[in-house]
Amino acid sequence: MTTSPSSPVADAPSTAGCPPGDHGLGPRAAGVLVFGSSAAVLVVEIVALRLLAPYLGLTLETSTMVIGIALTAIALGSWLGGRVADRIDPHRLIAPALGVSGVVVALTPLLLRTTAQWSPALLLLVASATLLIPGALLSAVTPFVTKLRLTSLAETGTVVGRLSGVGTFGAIVGTVLTGFVLISRLPVSSILIGLGALLVAGAALAGWRARRWRRASAVALAAVVAGSLATAFAPGGCDAETRYHCARVVADPDRDSGRTLVLDGLSHSYVDVEDPSHLKFAYVRAIASVVDTAFPEGEPLTAHHIGGGGLTFPRYLAASRPGTRSLVSEIDGGVVRIDRDRLGLGGSTGIDVRVEDGRLGLRRLEAGSHDLVVGDAFGGVSVPWHLTTAQALRDVRRVLDDDGLYVANLIDHGELAFARAEVATLAETFPYVALLGKPADIGLDPSASSVGGNLVVAASRRPVDAPAVQAALDARDVGWKIATGDALASWTGDARALTDDYAPVDQLLQPDPTRTAR
Repeated sequence: MTTSPSSPVADAPSTAGCPPGDHGLGPRAAGVLVFGSSAAVLVVEIVALRLLAPYLGLTLETSTMVIGIALTAIALGSWLGGRVADRIDPHRLIAPALGVSGVVVALTPLLLRTTAQWSPALLLLVASATLLIPGALLSAVTPFVTKLRLTSLAETGTVVGRLSGVGTFGAIVGTVLTGFVLISRLPVSSILIGLGALLVAGAALAGWRARRWRRASAVALAAVVAGSLATAFAPGGCDAETRYHCARVVADPDRDSGRTLVLDGLSHSYVDVEDPSHLKFAYVRAIASVVDTAFPEGEPLTAHHIGGGGLTFPRYLAASRPGTRSLVSEIDGGVVRIDRDRLGLGGSTGIDVRVEDGRLGLRRLEAGSHDLVVGDAFGGVSVPWHLTTAQALRDVRRVLDDDGLYVANLIDHGELAFARAEVATLAETFPYVALLGKPADIGLDPSASSVGGNLVVAASRRPVDAPAVQAALDARDVGWKIATGDALASWTGDARALTDDYAPVDQLLQPDPTRTAR
């Protein structure tokens, strides 16, 4: 007898030789499928944030986009999966759903990094596809399995509730495992390639009785292997993938002892491992100009640094002011390991590095205990907003003694809305504020348009000696100017101060429009 694909006989799953009530899929197998597919969706979502951060920044917008696409995939997969399961034998659907998902997941690092390198305009489209396709297919597994496990209306609530609970638990495990274990121990490309291989293996097991799926699984596995090999040669390689960054150390071809720490494609620190007094980046020379004019020459300081990177400025203080004690709060332990292993950080430099959040590190310090606080945790693509607010800056003021100085590196472009808001916040916290930057960027050259980039802001309870700072900037050939008083107030304009309750930093910050993904 022949039947059409839509006839009841064709649609009904075969139960021959199977115990009553399981349709050939036992409760353990059903639980494993739902648990694993739900966990995989969350693994992909979290790792996608890490893959996109070097190109889009680890911002609220990036997180919102990834979460939104993942939820869309879950909703779409659940809805369409249920509809399809009512029309086609779910036994025929589980294996291809797992297999196709596995191939896409394993190829995701290669696809995203290659697209970011050669066609950045398509990055969002490709990223959406690599999230949406496996997310929807994996989410469809739950209605497939539910259809197979349902045998009567009397047990509908039990079956649906059990599988829903198992799926939610799988999502929790995938989230915790990825955030606390996998990313701290494995490169993100290895996580996705390994997950892809597991999904393809699951597809082979789910469809082992069908010869066509054995052939398809072999093809899928070959695609995963080829993708993993190609990923090794994809753009965006790292010396190390830390908890927060894709990190590289690049030797300076013009200076044998010079090293540049590159995080997520951006040069964050330049270190001369033999001469810590050599400061290459303009913003670091500007910070040194402010500090050197604020305190007597050679006087040792008690300094706290929010953000470490290559520890360029703590090394400078140790060399230029012997006896200085610098405590550094650096959130990324992987960067600290690079400092020690690749950038020559010794144990007798007077530099103590703690792997901790900068704001939490501030809270541990005693009131009036420091001469200097240096803020250098702000990046050009994303900014830890909780370090920018009035509440955070009050903690900085609390830690400083009466003559203490806060100096911070800011990065912004375009209208410099974030930089203006941060200066406005500092003006509400400290009686004296100064801003250093290129003349066009700080409003001292009306004939030129702002280009943005690095700016340095200084704040204190005592006046900043602007003429002395300007002389130091000129001596170091920085090419920057300093603005204070009415000129700075005019530049800040009506910018609104940032607070823990209102800090839209990701919306205010403008990335470099000339930067291309690397």
